[in-house]
This record gives sequence, C-alpha cells and structure tokens, in this order.
Amino acid sequence: MDATASQRQHRRIERLKEQGVTRSTVLVHDECRPALDSLRTHFVNPEKAEALASLVEQLHGKDKPTNVAQVKHLSPFRYPGGKTWLVPEVRRWLTASKIRPSVFVEPFAGGGIVGLTAAAENLAAQVLLCELDDDVAAVWETIFYGTDAEVAELSKKILDFEVTLENVKTILDSKPRAARTRAFRTIIKNRMQRGGIMAAGAGLVKAGEAGRGLKSRWYPETLAKRIEVLRSIKDRIAFEQEDAFEVVRRYADDPDAFFFIDPPYTAGGKKAGSRLYTHNEIDHEGLFALMASVRGSVMMTYDDAPEVREMAERHGFRVEQVPMKNTHHAIIYELLILKP
Repeated sequence: MDATASQRQHRRIERLKEQGVTRSTVLVHDECRPALDSLRTHFVNPEKAEALASLVEQLHGKDKPTNVAQVKHLSPFRYPGGKTWLVPEVRRWLTASKIRPSVFVEPFAGGGIVGLTAAAENLAAQVLLCELDDDVAAVWETIFYGTDAEVAELSKKILDFEVTLENVKTILDSKPRAARTRAFRTIIKNRMQRGGIMAAGAGLVKAGEAGRGLKSRWYPETLAKRIEVLRSIKDRIAFEQEDAFEVVRRYADDPDAFFFIDPPYTAGGKKAGSRLYTHNEIDHEGLFALMASVRGSVMMTYDDAPEVREMAERHGFRVEQVPMKNTHHAIIYELLILKP
C-alpha cells in the first residue's frame, strides 16, 4: 500500500471511530492461521463485554445480600453451598446479553437452582445440568426422564411419607435399585440429614427449626409441587451424569454457550467442600485454564481466597465480590469470576 492509499485508509478508520465503529479486519498468511486461531478465545465480543459491564456496575452498587425468600424456589433439594442467593445476578447476566444463549451449561449442578431458573424463565435455548453424584443424579433422571407414572409414584411416596425416626432410618438403610426408588431415598436423606449434607457421615437433624426435629425441613406438598413444575419444563432441560470437564469441553467452541461454574470449594486447602460433597476432588488450576479457553461466556463462583484470586488474575478473568449470608446469618462475600 502506497503512502496516499495508507492516508485514505487512516482517514476512513478515524471516521468510523467517530461513529463508534471499532471493528477491524485482520489479514494473515495461511501459515499464520493456527497462531491466530489459538488467540481467538481472547477476542472479546463487544456485545458480551457490554453485558458484563452492566452486571459489574450493578454489583458495585450492591451492599446487601439477596433476600432468598424473594427468590422462587424450584429445586427439591436444600443444598449446602446452594446458589439461591445468586439467582438475581445470573438473571441480570443473561438478560443483559444481546446474545441468547444457545445452551446454558451448569456442570457442577448439585441442587441446580441456577440452571432451573434459566430454564423456567426461558433465558436460554437449552439448559444442561451435569452432576456426578449417583444419588443426586437419580432425582434428576427420574424428574426429567422418568415416565409420568414413575414421577407420580415418586410424588405420592413423598406425600404419604410419615416422618418418624424409625421410618427415616428404614429408608436410609435401604438399597434401592430403581432410579425412582433411589430418588425417593435421596430426597429423604437430603431433607433429614443436618444441613442437607449428602456426603457420608452426615448426622440426622436433631432440634431442627422451632424444635420440630426431623419434621422441620419436610414440606411434602411443596416438594411435590416443585417436581410438578420441573416436569412441566423438562423439554427445556437436559441432564447428564458426567464429568464436568468433559461436558465443558464439548461446548468449548460454541461462542453462544454460557457456563455457570460452581465447584466444591476446596481451593487453597479449604475443607468445606470435602466435608459437604461426595465428589470433591477438583483440579482448580485445570478448571481455570479450561474456562479461560472456551469461546462462550463464563461466570464462576468461589470462596474469597488469595489462591483463587491469583488463578483468576493469571487466566485473565474479572473478579468481583458479591454479598451473601452464611448459615449463621452473618454477611460474608463470595467471588464472582467473570469472562465475557
């Protein structure tokens, strides 16, 4: 390109900038294409960046935790580390985006409240929940893939169950084979064990709410209604009992995929995850590297630990704090780790 042509091109670019147009075309030699492709995941879609900026702005103005009583509860689980309090932020993240997610992936689903909300509010074309735990998987498989008769049987067992220590122990000591029977035992375990902890060694509720003991977390009509609601939106939800890393890799090249990552909190030597979850051994460094490489949008939530902040910074994520209440009703902050 001669000097005159170069000047004309420069003037055109300057005029476009004045009009707010900043998109550029990059010409590369064929031999350089692999290098360009390796950098592609670092390119930022302006529309995604705008949505992320909108979410961050709202987070900066938030000094009180979400009142979880005002969030619609869809999950049959009461899950330790559940993210009901984060639902408003996820909703803002998805609605602010000008791109409708082709798929919303929650690879460490657990109680699945975030993905369930995305499905119920039709915020994505498809929602994929993934969970390795056999017991939790039995519940989701029954609700989303069981026959109408099998789901009706599960709901009837819940409605008819008489909560006594003897009945609870009988169910927990059973060894069901069918998924729907295992699902019922899982719901009893989740509701009757202290804090909803599913890992081995968790004790049963003792005093409970208002001294009601085992009955304090047993709301059969509510549970049956939630199952009915989830059954009505089953066509929007897929469930897989699969390794989270493999599921993420499957959608890594989809620029319109959205990933919500809520792994067991074991980074930096934290013990909560190993105490609360059956599957708690996570390669956190590998997880950060994988999520940095995907072409879609990412929201991760983690305990606020120096090691976590360092990994996030090293892999180019944006880190924000969000307030929540712990089990003792004290206000603490967790991290939202974001990638547009």
